[in-house]
Amino acid sequence: MKYDTKTLEAKNEKTLDNFQTTLGTVRAAQANASVLARINFEYYGSPTPLTTMADVRVADARTLTIAPYDASTLKAMEKAILTSDIGITPANDGKIIRLVFPQLTEERRKEIRKQVLKYAEEAKVVVRNNRRDANDDAKKQKKDGILTEDELKAAEKTIQDLTDKCVKKIDEITAKKEKEIMEI
Repeated sequence: MKYDTKTLEAKNEKTLDNFQTTLGTVRAAQANASVLARINFEYYGSPTPLTTMADVRVADARTLTIAPYDASTLKAMEKAILTSDIGITPANDGKIIRLVFPQLTEERRKEIRKQVLKYAEEAKVVVRNNRRDANDDAKKQKKDGILTEDELKAAEKTIQDLTDKCVKKIDEITAKKEKEIMEI
């Protein structure tokens, strides 16, 4: 019997997807609608994603426009953007909200880089926790007589290889994002 790594692979893939989604919300100097992905506002008493209730467009390289489908939600959307962590003050003209992305200062680039490194470390911790869970499962299978000692050793090696591969991918994605931030 060979240890099944499909669960570990699926968990690591999900971690990578979440990490890439999170990095997509990190603001660089370019206007990017994904920075609004995590912003929710109060709509009829429940938190609602801003992007589901408005037409979000990139007007030019440094400007996003947000046109609410329901004009009564404009103030709530503006307040949600102000209280979020994107660091841009919205301009409301009564019909649409404009977000103008300022050029990044060297200091702000370093802050964003630190944020990216923090997200990368969090993703690596999740991957290591996935490894621990898989190793515990393999040891349990050994104890239950499903795996032999040799199969356990092979499983641990495979689990470590999958973990190393995932951590390497996180490092590659992080390096690419750092380069993007520092070159703008």
